[in-house]
Amino acid sequence: MSGNHHVLRLVLSCRKITAQVTSPSSSSIIAMASSSEQEFVARYRSNLNRFPRSQTFWDAKVASRVGEKLALRLRDIGVTGVEIDLREELARPVHHRIRVLPLFDSVKRAGVFVDGVDELGIGGP
Repeated sequence: MSGNHHVLRLVLSCRKITAQVTSPSSSSIIAMASSSEQEFVARYRSNLNRFPRSQTFWDAKVASRVGEKLALRLRDIGVTGVEIDLREELARPVHHRIRVLPLFDSVKRAGVFVDGVDELGIGGP
């Protein structure tokens, strides 16, 4: 990471995925999107009551939608490019990296450049 770009970080748990972008000057969060937002509540509740119970409550489709929401918010404030912390992403288990690739792809499709994704070394979904 070069330190002078907006940084996109993901916070993953079995229950939700959160994407946040920090400012290079202050390290404060300038945009954020999460699977805990109102749009995803019905899906989350249905997963809670499903049998057999799932280990995770978000998937690639949810990750993609979170990425779309984040990209729209970034574009609204004039941010056209972000970078990922490549070491942090490479430290994730491969099954998590595969599930978050649609988030990065949807951010790129919405017109926000994501630096570092190509170095993850995983084929697209």
